[in-house]
Amino acid sequence: MTMPTTVVTVVVVLVVATVTIGLLPPVGAELFTALADMEELLETEAVLIANLDNYVQAQEEKLLQLRRKVQEYRREHTEAARDVSAYLSNPVNAFLLTKRLTTDWRYVEHLMTYEVGKEFLENVTSYRSVLKFPSDEDLNGAAVALMRLQDTYNLDTASVARGMLDGVQYSTELSAGDCFELGRQSYLNGDHYHTVLWMREAMDRLTHEVNRTAMKEDVLEYLAFSTFKQGNIQTALSMTEELLELVPDHERAVSNKAYYVKELLKESHQKILRGDDGSEEVPVDTSTKIHKGEASPHVYDKTERKLYEQLCRGEQEPPIELRSQLVCRYVTHKHRSPFLRLAPLKLEEAYRQPDIVLYHDVMSDREIELIKHYARPRFRRATVQNYKTGELEFANYRISKSAWLKDTEDEVIRTVSQRVEDMTGLTMATAEELQVVNYGIGGHYEPHFDFARREERNAFKSLGTGNRIATVLFYMSDVTQGGATVFPSLNLALRPRKGTAAFWHNLHPSGNGDYATRHAACPVLTGTKWVSNKWIHERGQEFRRPCGLQPDQPEELF
Repeated sequence: MTMPTTVVTVVVVLVVATVTIGLLPPVGAELFTALADMEELLETEAVLIANLDNYVQAQEEKLLQLRRKVQEYRREHTEAARDVSAYLSNPVNAFLLTKRLTTDWRYVEHLMTYEVGKEFLENVTSYRSVLKFPSDEDLNGAAVALMRLQDTYNLDTASVARGMLDGVQYSTELSAGDCFELGRQSYLNGDHYHTVLWMREAMDRLTHEVNRTAMKEDVLEYLAFSTFKQGNIQTALSMTEELLELVPDHERAVSNKAYYVKELLKESHQKILRGDDGSEEVPVDTSTKIHKGEASPHVYDKTERKLYEQLCRGEQEPPIELRSQLVCRYVTHKHRSPFLRLAPLKLEEAYRQPDIVLYHDVMSDREIELIKHYARPRFRRATVQNYKTGELEFANYRISKSAWLKDTEDEVIRTVSQRVEDMTGLTMATAEELQVVNYGIGGHYEPHFDFARREERNAFKSLGTGNRIATVLFYMSDVTQGGATVFPSLNLALRPRKGTAAFWHNLHPSGNGDYATRHAACPVLTGTKWVSNKWIHERGQEFRRPCGLQPDQPEELF
């Protein structure tokens, strides 16, 4: 049995409302990991559209000149055909006929053979060295992001294909070719569950599009094989037979049909042998049941994954008994900060034990824009720390780009650090630099701890400042849909609100990690998500947050 390969070229535009562009990157710069890094793609597209328009105009001018020649020649030829002798007896006509078939016709031949598109193709080649172009990796990353959004937010395939995300119409519809490419990208990733979903959608859309027989062949091939990989051999066989009706000599289909028939016979024989009383077993329903299988492996268990996705969708929240005790107030006395006496902070309790709070209006629009300005040129794909080696590496469970800003770079960054100290009562002397993050298409960060656990012995070793005692997370943009920060074990979701900061301790006063602070960044469904954070370390906090008299005893956060 052989796997399918596509025999058509499909031009695809992923119609996600937020898909835009970025800065001039080296190969493999992964544009899909940050929307801020995709903004220049629209500029690239504008240049290409203008170039294509010029090419079309040149072609039309070429055809116009040829049409004029056709009309001129036909007019003269019709005149001559009325009375050939009389026409040719005129020496001027004889000369013009000779001229038309020599110099004039050479000009026509030159015009016919002239490749109008050559210079425009050369333009495109030169553009690649100065403009932003996405790579095949970006296409795959964008497709995977769409699958992630589809799963996390329970989006119906047909609705997404109509440009509707979670009930809101954002864009134009996907064509059969667009759906086919999403299915093909899923197939390349070994994700047969989504391959089937999108190939089925492509097939449905082909019924409304004309002259797409060639694509139907490819859709059936991918659909049949992925259906087989999901264990549905009978349906795979039916699809393969349908393909053979279209292309009787399709080599892979002929081979696969024979294999499927063999497997069905083997399956049938095994069922007979397994019967306790010699009778056949009840056949297994293999009609259209689809299972995800191992299409999307994650580093956390299924229970937490389910909770995480429910929180992202807003289907879970803390019990009413806890929520009824939460309050909002002004903070004026945090470790006797003089600043807070003049400008109290607006505090909203989000959870108790562990204490998680939100500080509202703690970063201005001007500060946000300046921080983004400094961060953009330095964006690199965000990394995670390998707990065994301590090395930083890329991971598909964290899709974003980040940059680090020092306090010494600008007064605004120093001011933000001082504000964090006023908010938390903890020293910034051993804190990490301000990390600025922009999330990409479907950008997310699956459940993780900010602190290093006991087995992560190499974590933060090079810093020499101990473990991460606390986290301050600034939201620097509103997010239209999705993008919440969720704590699965607490049933808590924090929705991004521009200018707000979330704060929690990662460690108990004893220095042990607080496992209830495990959190995640939900995928951004629509909109763009900017955040920045300060990770505060243990060193220097001995008198600001002393150990309790009992291990891990509850404490007040403020």
